[in-house]
Amino acid sequence: MAVYMEGTIVRQEKLSADIRLMEIRCPEVAAAAQPGQFVTVRVNKLHEPLLRRPFGVAGADRAAGTLSLMYRIVGETTELMDTMEAGEPISVVGPLGHGFHLGAKRGLLVGGGMGLAPLHFLAQADPDHKMEVIVGGRTKAEVFWADLFKDKTAQQYETTDDGSYGVKGTVNAVLPGLLATGQYDCVYVCGPSPMMKAVVEVVDKYGVPCQVSLEKYMGCGLGACLSCSCEGKGGKRMKICKDGPVFWSQEVVEW
Repeated sequence: MAVYMEGTIVRQEKLSADIRLMEIRCPEVAAAAQPGQFVTVRVNKLHEPLLRRPFGVAGADRAAGTLSLMYRIVGETTELMDTMEAGEPISVVGPLGHGFHLGAKRGLLVGGGMGLAPLHFLAQADPDHKMEVIVGGRTKAEVFWADLFKDKTAQQYETTDDGSYGVKGTVNAVLPGLLATGQYDCVYVCGPSPMMKAVVEVVDKYGVPCQVSLEKYMGCGLGACLSCSCEGKGGKRMKICKDGPVFWSQEVVEW
């Protein structure tokens, strides 16, 4: 069940020129959050920005009562978040939505950009470090996640479109070779829509179960406004915020 509470910012970390990690003390939400779920935040009590902003949970420390969010500075809300300091309050509602299936014995995480946030939480939830991860970006500057996964996964692979870091090409430059080993029982994907579509096409050829974490503009985050609906199999309309944001790849046809 979602909790509304006033959290407190613990710290902010600069990961790149426009990407930040924010750690928030919010014990009730941190205790309940599962990988793949999200929260919505409000940064002040003014009328602007009017709507809460959704963020996938990038990690949780249940003992410390904190959760981590990753955000890119792209608009008014994130610009305000970037000015906030430790000790300041921030309104949090969550955890919301349905998270990842956690029953895999050996999972493969595939992500790029901000899509790696929920996958980072999923890797954190694997105490035996049996999962592997492919981290993709257009250039070396975009592979800011590499160090954050290294102590949480059994093996890590990096790709860049221009070859400036890791293997040259998209994540699909290494994905088929890994799937051909037959050692993975689930693939988890999050990132830009074109990347996810391309990954699912490859995964389907190998018959491996696959889950995707979708992103879309959310007006309420609670399933009431219908702004985040997408098309499921058989023409069924799905609400990303309530039915997802994580779906089995065969459940949805619209990304």
